[in-house]
Parts: sequence; structure tokens; C-alpha cells
Amino acid sequence: MPKFHYIALDQNGQETAGVIDGTSDTDAINQLRAQQLYPTQVVQEGKGDVSAIASRAKKVTRSNASGKGKPTGKASANLTVKSKTLMVFTRQLATLIDSGLPLLRGLTVLGRQEPVPAMKRTINTLADSVQTGSTFSESLQQFPRIYNKLYINMVKAGELGGVLEIVLNRLAEYQEKAQKLKNKIVAAMVYPVIVMFIAVGIMVFLMLVIVPKFEKIFDDMIPGGRSKLPALTQFVIGISRGVGDYIWYICIGIAALFIIWRVFASTQGGKVAIDRMKLKMPLFGDVQRKSGISRFTRTLGTLVTSGVPILQALNITRETAGNLVISEAINKVHDAVKEGESMVAPLESSNVFPPMVISMVDVGEETGQLPEMLLKIADVYEDEVDNSVSALTSMLEPLMIVVLAVVVGTIVMALFLPLISVIQNLQQ
Repeated sequence: MPKFHYIALDQNGQETAGVIDGTSDTDAINQLRAQQLYPTQVVQEGKGDVSAIASRAKKVTRSNASGKGKPTGKASANLTVKSKTLMVFTRQLATLIDSGLPLLRGLTVLGRQEPVPAMKRTINTLADSVQTGSTFSESLQQFPRIYNKLYINMVKAGELGGVLEIVLNRLAEYQEKAQKLKNKIVAAMVYPVIVMFIAVGIMVFLMLVIVPKFEKIFDDMIPGGRSKLPALTQFVIGISRGVGDYIWYICIGIAALFIIWRVFASTQGGKVAIDRMKLKMPLFGDVQRKSGISRFTRTLGTLVTSGVPILQALNITRETAGNLVISEAINKVHDAVKEGESMVAPLESSNVFPPMVISMVDVGEETGQLPEMLLKIADVYEDEVDNSVSALTSMLEPLMIVVLAVVVGTIVMALFLPLISVIQNLQQ
């Protein structure tokens, strides 16, 4: 009977090597799988490069003897990772399971190649938990700061329905679209904040350094002192003196306002007021509203499509809404659905969702295609956010430049008006 040299992964993800008798390649592979081994290379003696696989087998043996490649210690429940790292893990795991690999082997493979130490420890701990008999969703509950309720409940629904690979693909798509939407909003907010800080820095520099030097020049050049200066120049010098004399009081006042704001924002009423203000802000409020609607419909649609019961899906969506005003509206929807009523009335009474969203939800309920309709709404509003961010950015760029130019130009004009008067007097 022919002999076959092999390298395989065991249930712990450790590589093992050896020789097995078999009638064919398929027979050898089946024997290895019956031994709970997952072959990565199988070569028959005399019909392949056995020397290469033998060399690899020696390395595997030495690695196992030295303990290299073993999973790291158990991960802490307080570990956190970036959303992008979690997104990549979900997509890779979905791809591996969709390709036919068992869950445990998929986790082991990902644990070996994961470059982020925190995520590597997490994956190895998940693999150990699954190996001891826990379900994947139960294993995920060990890390509440990495896997939220949305993630865990979707995985649980996928396990119960036997469609874990489909649910993981949906989760990966959800995370990718959520990350894309977040990046767009952050990009829209970053530009005006940077320009504002630059403008404030320039104004402080001019007021504390440049204007006082010009004031001394004016005192030496213009008889009569400050009273003979143009009104605009007197105004700018007055502000400069006030900033210079009270700079520490101004800093303390700003710090006090910041602390008061943080305390206010930590209260429930303060959070609601701030979130309501976000939705009503000029320019930015429209983007916040559309992104909130997109997140709500995308989350609810993904959960219901994955088999999560509607009431449980609404509870999860409420917790992941990202805005308390929208969360309150979702809570009213939950109460209405619990009583057997339609989602339309509470959505309409919230004054958060536009008529188009309400109409599409109504049609979805009537036709029994609510999950599909919610995902369509999410697609539409993600495009709306994209367009709004592009329009906002294109409008803010010239607006902020004009504001900065007016502020700096006013200060420069105030400083040069007296010099122009002096030059004219000298010419006369």
C-alpha cells in the first residue's frame, strides 16, 4: 500500500507531520480527517517532492517541541480593539467559514496570522472556549467591549439557523458600511475644526505680539497718543490690551465652561439636549439626522434579516442608535410593536424621520418585506450623507477662508490706517 507524507493542523491549530498508508490521496485525506486532523499538504512517496515536505515536517516538529506557535494566554475581558481591526476579523472569518473550514480551524488560522496583539489573544481565547464546547456566541460574550449586543445576537441567530457564514458576511458588510459612513462624517467635521483652531491661533498671536508692538510705534509717532488714532485702530488696540491683561482669567473661564459642559453632558437631560441640538444645528444637523436614520435602518434591517426577533432587534437598535433622540423614538416603536400596533405612528410622531422613510416602512409592513425595505432606506440615506458631506465640505472651505481673511484683514487694516495717516501728513 502506498505511503503518504502529510502536514496537517490538529484541533488546537498546531501543525503536525507524519506518514500514513492509503490507497489514494483521497483515502489518506479522509483518514486524517477521521483523526480530527485537517491536512494542508499530502504527498505520495515517489510521486512528488517528498524532500520538501520532509524538511517542513522537521521544522514543524522542532517548533512543537520548543513550544513556538502556541496560543498566547487568556485575554482579559476589558480588552478593546479598533473598529477597523474587528471589521477585518469578521470579514476574514466569514470568508474562511464560507470556504468550508470549521469554525475552530478558522479561528485558529486567524489567531496565528493576526498582527494586533490584543486581537490575537482574543481570537485564541475564543478558539479555546469553542474547543471546550461553548457556542461561538457564548464565547463572544466574554469580550463585551469588543463584541456588542448587535454582534452577539446576530451570531446567535446565525448559529440557531445554521447560517453562520451568511450572518458573518452580513456583519462584515454592516461594519464596512458603518465605518465608511463614519469616515465621511469625520472628514466633514475635521476641516472646519482645524481652520477654526488656526484662526484662533493667528488672532491670539496678532493680539498678544504684533498689536502691542504697533501700539508703541504709534505712541512715538503720533502726537496726542491713542485718542488721535482711527476708531478701528482704537477698537483693535483695546481688545489687544484686554486680552493681554486678562489672559489668565480668560483661560480659567474657558476651562470652567469646558468643565460645566462636561458635567452637563454627563447627565441624562444634558445628553438628550445635546443630541437634540446636534439634529438642529445649521449645516451639520442635516448630516447628523441622515446618518442617524441610516444607522437605525441598517441595523434593524440587518438584525431582522438575520433572524433576530423584531422586539429584540428594536432593543439592540435602540442601544446602538448613537443619538438619544432617535433612541427615544425607537423605544416608542418598540412599545407600539409590543402591543401589536404598526411602526408608522410612533415614527411619525417623533418628528425625526422624514415622510419618505415613514412611507417606505409602511409599505414594507403591508407587503411583508420590512427588512428589505429598511436596507433600501439605509442605502438611500448613505448616498444622501455622501452627497451632503460633499456639499458641506465644498461650501465650508470658501466660507472659512473668507471668515479668516476678514478677521485677519480687519486687524491688518486697523494697524496700517495710522501709518497711512502719518505718511500723508509727511507728504503735506
